[in-house]
Amino acid sequence: MEIAIALVALTVGVCLVSAVCDRFGWPTPLVLVVVGAVVSLVPAVPDFSLGSEVVLNGLLPPLLYAATASTSLVDFTRNKTATVLMSVVLVVFTTLAVGWTTSLLLPGVALAACMALGAVVAPPDAVAASAIGRRLGLPRRVATLLEEESLLNDASALIALAAATSALTTELSPLHIGGEFLLAVVGAVLIGGVVAAVLALVRTRIRNPVLDTAVSFVAPYLAFLPAEALHVSGVLSVVVTGLAMAHVSPKVQTAASRVAETLNWRTVAFLLENAVFVLIGLQFPLLLRGAADSGFSGGRILLVCLGVLVATIAARFVFVFASAGIFHAVPHLRPKAWSPGISLLLSWAGMRGVVTLAAAQLIPEDVEGRDVLLLAAFAVVVGTLLVQGLSLPWVVRRVGLPAPDPAEDALQAAALGDAAAQAGMRRLDELLTGEEPRHVVVQLRGRSKSRSHAAWERLGRPLSDSMTPSAVYHRLRLEMLAAERTVVVTARDRGTAEPEVLQRALADVDFEEALLDRLEDLEPLALDRRLAPRGDGGCAHLRTACSRDEATERYGEPPTECAECVAAGVAWVHLRTCLACGYTGCCDSSELRHARAHFGETAHPAMVSAEPGEAWRWCWMDELLG
Repeated sequence: MEIAIALVALTVGVCLVSAVCDRFGWPTPLVLVVVGAVVSLVPAVPDFSLGSEVVLNGLLPPLLYAATASTSLVDFTRNKTATVLMSVVLVVFTTLAVGWTTSLLLPGVALAACMALGAVVAPPDAVAASAIGRRLGLPRRVATLLEEESLLNDASALIALAAATSALTTELSPLHIGGEFLLAVVGAVLIGGVVAAVLALVRTRIRNPVLDTAVSFVAPYLAFLPAEALHVSGVLSVVVTGLAMAHVSPKVQTAASRVAETLNWRTVAFLLENAVFVLIGLQFPLLLRGAADSGFSGGRILLVCLGVLVATIAARFVFVFASAGIFHAVPHLRPKAWSPGISLLLSWAGMRGVVTLAAAQLIPEDVEGRDVLLLAAFAVVVGTLLVQGLSLPWVVRRVGLPAPDPAEDALQAAALGDAAAQAGMRRLDELLTGEEPRHVVVQLRGRSKSRSHAAWERLGRPLSDSMTPSAVYHRLRLEMLAAERTVVVTARDRGTAEPEVLQRALADVDFEEALLDRLEDLEPLALDRRLAPRGDGGCAHLRTACSRDEATERYGEPPTECAECVAAGVAWVHLRTCLACGYTGCCDSSELRHARAHFGETAHPAMVSAEPGEAWRWCWMDELLG
């Protein structure tokens, strides 16, 4: 009963604190740690120790697997040089730097034990960084590097920790350590790849979303346990399996399975990610008492904690800026070099988390000064969350790098959705035999076009989405579905239909409502901005066409209305200007589509958005954005 009450209290507490943090914009990981520390001081709350087995074998595999679901294998491969530097070389560098600093501050403690502490504090926790970064709007390149680093740095740190703890009892050569590292990596990649191949084969034959999601829940452990049994990196094996499964999931899973798995894993990850920060705080009194009984003076313990914290932060700064300098100095690496702003954000977003505290428990109990080492690890976790977590918003503002722009994302999504819709229409043309009912073909074409148009309608004049056709359809269809649901619920309450019939009817209504295109609000664009993709999309027509500024100089400012729609008494949505002659007409979401009609009459290939703050261009012939 006590365990059940504790789990319920933990879950409710996590949800309440997260909701409050979302409401006031506070950093959730930091607040959860503080809440855990405060709760631990309540007399009725028993001492809590975060066992390494629980975290490393129980919590870490699903957390890593959930993180891979949002990681692109293509991006991971593209950033492999930076990822290896940050997740392997930086871990080794931090281990040595912090270990050497600790040995100076704790004379008499074995150097191998100090190096073990260095390995423990080496891996940053991307859960903390990404949770704070998403709220702050970290530049996408920084957020991607942090997330990709976190997938491998835990494995590197645990391997380094194993080498350091082994060195306490046996003498190890650098060659032996390198061989063990290589074996752990190669073995983990092989096991992870085999598990992913087997899972892909199995899941191609599963069409039940519930069963498919259940298989995904055991997937991280299917990769982790065999790897650990063979003494290779279970963490890396989970990452390999997760990346491979995320890459092939569109081919091996049904759409319903992917939707169900995504929603369930988001729930699991939310609870685990946030619960571990509460558990970190709950350990505070126990660690404090252990350090007090260690025989070291309070001043020495404080000096060690502060010294290790400073060394951990400084090591990351030195390595990141040194790596950026090397990138700039080597010609073929220069395109991948980090700017000073990116280097600063990468250095400062190195908050530590639960893996650090869990790994600290692996330091042998008979090591002199172990309690001080554990408290130092706790100080690094809390210190980085406090110092770096609280100041990261200020650093982001001072650096001034652009955050991900929802309007630019919407523009890219619209272009991609348009290309997908065109592919679907071409496939429909290939399948049609002429015997299909005409109204069915019209419905198929209309649905494909409406999805594409809805994406483009998210752009344009600020707040104009309230008047677009897709917004009107969305609003009216929601009201219709609400009325349909009322009828079904009334039938249920009156008992006029069988339960199974009612469940299916209600599910049909819910499913259609979930499928409605979501209308995402875009931040209003400043009039002096130019929302435009970089490059010409590989289109010859766009390479030779003028820009919006050049078109304005040549043809004057575009009109603010579609003259032909006004003459016809018809509403228009957005405006497009022909780059060959300056004609401005309404977009495809408009009823009369004058811009497309102009292309049909003149064959002028390129146009530009005439909406305020937008300068993206479109080639009618190649159907490319540029």
